[in-house]
This record gives sequence, C-alpha cells and structure tokens, in this order.
Amino acid sequence: MRVLIATFAEKTHFLGMAPLGWALRNEGHEVLVASQPELTPVIAATGLTAAPVGRDHLLPQVAAWARRLGQGGEPAFDLLAREPERLTWEHLQRGYREALLPLWWKVINESMMTELTEFCRWWRPHLVIWEPLTYAAPVAARACGAAHGRLLFGLDLAARLRGHYLRLMAGRTGGDRTDAMASWLGSRAARHGGLFSESLTRGDFTLDYMPDSLRLDTAPGVRRLPMRFVPYNGRAVVPDWLRVPPDRPRVCLSLGSTATDRLGGYVAPVSEVMEALADLPVEIVATLPPGRHTGVGTAPDNVKVVGYTPLHVLAPTCAAVINHGGSGTICSTLLYGVPQLVLPHHMFDEPLLADLLVKQGAGLAVPAGERDTPERTRAALQRMLAEPSFSREAARLSGEMRAMPGPNELVPELERLAARAA
Repeated sequence: MRVLIATFAEKTHFLGMAPLGWALRNEGHEVLVASQPELTPVIAATGLTAAPVGRDHLLPQVAAWARRLGQGGEPAFDLLAREPERLTWEHLQRGYREALLPLWWKVINESMMTELTEFCRWWRPHLVIWEPLTYAAPVAARACGAAHGRLLFGLDLAARLRGHYLRLMAGRTGGDRTDAMASWLGSRAARHGGLFSESLTRGDFTLDYMPDSLRLDTAPGVRRLPMRFVPYNGRAVVPDWLRVPPDRPRVCLSLGSTATDRLGGYVAPVSEVMEALADLPVEIVATLPPGRHTGVGTAPDNVKVVGYTPLHVLAPTCAAVINHGGSGTICSTLLYGVPQLVLPHHMFDEPLLADLLVKQGAGLAVPAGERDTPERTRAALQRMLAEPSFSREAARLSGEMRAMPGPNELVPELERLAARAA
C-alpha cells in the first residue's frame, strides 16, 4: 500500500505524525511525506522520505501583519468561542470569510494545492493521512481516488466549528446561505472533476490521540479512531546531567518552540517566572533554544538553563512541568503521569486544553489575564507540589492514554479503509 502523509510546513504538527509513518513502514507499506520545501530537512531527519511540493507558505508574515493591524487586540476570530450569543450565523460566516480562510487556511494551502494534486495523480497513493488544516490533501486525495483521513494535533476545533456552522445553516429558511468553506474547497475539487462534500473538511476518518477525558465531543459526521500518543520532538541526545537523580523535586520549565520560531516570543517572561521561583526548594530545569539563553539574564541558583532536551526523557524525572499548553507538550508530560502548571498561549487550543486538564484535577493553569504578577505562578506551583491529588489524577490520565491502541495497532484498520476506497 502506498501512503502519503501530507502537512503544511509546520514542524511541531508534522513531528506528531512521524510515529504513524514509522508504523506503516514497519508493516511494509510505502510512505512518503508531502509538504512545502521548508519542511524537507525536518522530514528527512525522521527517516521518512520527503516529497517537496509547491512553494513555502507565508503564514508567519501574514500573522505578523495581522498583529500589527490589530495592535495587540482581540483576534479577528476566536476558534475557542463557546458562548451561544457569540456563535451566531453572522459571526461564523464572517469568521470563515474574513479571518480563517484569507488569513490562515488559504495562506497555508494555496501554495501547495495544485502541485500536491499533481503529485498524487502521479504517485497514486492508496491512502492519504493529512494534518487537519492541510485542506489541499483531501482535494488531492479525491483527485486520485485515494481514501483519506485526518490526524489531529490537538483538540478538534475545526470540526466543532464546522458542526456549529452547518447546524445554523440548516435552520435558515431564507437570506444569505453562502458557505465560504464549501465554495473554496468545491472550486478546487472542480478543477479535477470533483465535487464538494463534507469529507473534504473532516476526512473519511479522524485519528485522535487525545484521551476521552481531555477531548471534545465528536462533531457530527466525524468517524473518530483513537490512537495512543507517541512522543517525538525530533532527533535528540540524552545529556549526562539528566542521568543524575535530583536531590530536590525537579520542575521543568518549557514554554514551547513554536512561540519563538514563529511568533518571536514566549507566553510569559522567562526571567520573571524563574525569579518568582528562585527561593523554592526545587530544581528548575529551563529548556531554552540557544538563542534565548542570553535574554534571560543571570539565572537563580536553583535554575539550570539547558538547550533542547527530549521531554519524554526529562518529564519522568520531574515532580511537575510548567508549560505553555501546547498539545504535544501536554500529552508528552501526561503520558508519564506528571502534573502540569499551564501558562496557556492563545495560538490554537491551549486555553481550552488547559481548562480540560484543570477540570480533571491533573494540573493548574494561570490564564493570561491573571499573569499580572509572577507570584501567581509561584503560588500555583507550591500548591501543586504540596497536594498529592494532582499526581494521582495525572497518573489516572496516563493510564487512560496508555490503554489506547498504538499506531502499529491501527495499521490493519487503515489497510481496510484504503481497500474499501479502491
């Protein structure tokens, strides 16, 4: 079976897909990874074969322009909105038309849409696995007759939004029923003789590594296949210092790489967070990219500033992890039953994922509106280390994650799905 993994060029999103690629290769299937040229070295470093298509997207530049235009105000459209008074037809329609499509989804897809379709028609994959915002992939899969499905990188916000939109549209008896998403994907499918259907927005199936306790309700029409999370953050080496057991509770401070790679900054001032924790009887391990070491000043005595360290090796040695709420970091930590203090970024699903973690009792969160003083972070960490319930609930969720089928166990089902579409 020929399997194409397709993603727009975003390192953290792709790395979460690599373990499934390995599982498919180990079962003897041919696997290629298609993305914009920027991601080629990252793909090749995983041992999978890259197929560069199209041109690099300009999302960082567009996002910077949008931030300057908004001058730091509210985002043009908030995918996290749940209040009924905000989820109106007019609001959602405007969100698709003026924000999600022109400022995000078209930006990351249009530069690869045609070339990806041409590649699929040449290679003829039997199955296409796509990152859930890479809508060029289902269009390409449809053009070559392949089965296709999404592999989520976090909470399924796009499908939830689509479900709200379709429900509101079905209830309208007159007026404007324009569907910008359907118009966009339908026009792209039509170039190759295809028609729009909702499978272009949600796949024939959806692979989801979130445990039941942390995921959203499955959106209407989505066929969910749970798959155990396998932590992978790229090539790494275990540092010597990590082999020495700490003489105090170890706390990892990891505020994400995408924030620095794409947005130029962290969710909270690292130096202020470290200073607030300076006199606690703990060992703080702050993982910072090399270019960020000099920006934090002199670290307190109880802080070890290190470069990239594989979280799946570091987390099991920790009593707690302070992070930005990214799904990969949350799941990598939770897999080892370690409680988390989340300072959520607001790039995608981080605030909502933090809320779900707190409701399960496996951690605490200090939202952006409450981070006026670092002492709030200090108090939250002290509470989490003092109350054993946080470790107990984190261990419960770890057990839930480990009971999910691994990527290799999903391969036979993927084979059946591909055969059904042949």
